[in-house]
Amino acid sequence: MTRHWGGRGWGQALAVFLLSVSCILKPEPGYAQRIKDLANIAGVRSNQLVGYGVVVGLDNTGDTLNLTGLTLSNVMSVLGLVPTQGFQTKSAASVMVTATLPPFAKPGQTIDVTVSALGGAKSLRGGTLVLTPLKGGDGQIYAMAQGNLLVGGAGGSAGGSSVQVNHLSAGRIPAGATVERVVQTQVGQGDFIELELKETDFTTASRVSDAIELNFGKGVAIALDARRIQVKAPADPGQRVAFLSRLENLTLTPASPTPKVIINPRTGSVVMNQLVTLDSCAIAHGSLSVVVTSEQRVSQPAPFGAGQTVVTEQADVQVKKESGELVVLPASATLNDVVKALNAVGATPQDLLAILQAMKASGALKADLEVI
Repeated sequence: MTRHWGGRGWGQALAVFLLSVSCILKPEPGYAQRIKDLANIAGVRSNQLVGYGVVVGLDNTGDTLNLTGLTLSNVMSVLGLVPTQGFQTKSAASVMVTATLPPFAKPGQTIDVTVSALGGAKSLRGGTLVLTPLKGGDGQIYAMAQGNLLVGGAGGSAGGSSVQVNHLSAGRIPAGATVERVVQTQVGQGDFIELELKETDFTTASRVSDAIELNFGKGVAIALDARRIQVKAPADPGQRVAFLSRLENLTLTPASPTPKVIINPRTGSVVMNQLVTLDSCAIAHGSLSVVVTSEQRVSQPAPFGAGQTVVTEQADVQVKKESGELVVLPASATLNDVVKALNAVGATPQDLLAILQAMKASGALKADLEVI
């Protein structure tokens, strides 16, 4: 028997079919990102530089280290002056100079440097860094630094009183170092380059490989593991640069990040991402405080007695315990619900650290805990 569908029947069937297809093809939550935001090109990296130098021109706020005086004597010798004795002046200070050498930096380019006091210098404000060589991990000199410091703080003292705003023993010199040596950077070996994901994830590595093959052809990219993707690139340098420009701007939807809660026990800070969820649980949290007070008393002997006056210390120890009410937290699917549930406990940020650890141990908190 053949069944004939009316107009309304066909409409209902089509709606059900389209709903089913949309459920199957519906992408998981996420947003598109460029490959350059997800991965780095292997071999393209910065290098750290460090050097020892002296800052001069301080307003009697430097140090009196023997090392500072010896360094100044060496500087004077290089300039053709032979000092009769070592310098002992508070207008100079020994400092460590650090900088980051970016990839592909060429001789003559300038980079920023950070200058930090080594000794007991009170302030580097108004100082000038004397010519300082900056070395890499291999002991070679890659840059020379010199210039006037920019210190973001301020301070003063008089009559035993002092005031200080921000940090005075460190500063920066914008464009304070000149690159003198090239660090050879190899962008891939032979016909291949490698992309290194910033976060290890098999799903993201597979999606990056698929996005590259979708735009450049089958067999161009292969995911070697959860972090590295090998890509076949043109051998000609000009074509390779254009190829990498197109490659790093390809967009894709990466795998959803891991639910995570970041805890800083030193400051009591708690930060969580939007994927954190919470199962139903009950919490009772109380406070226990121990207060120790000390009072000095004088014990004197009787008049015309043979004893001596003695100062004694009397301690008073009190233990206070506040009762904690049992609070039931419902299952929460969004970050806003999790925050409302935790606020219902009424705990301080320091108490919240212990509560989150206990919730994680019980399995109620669906997130990774990371202590920084």
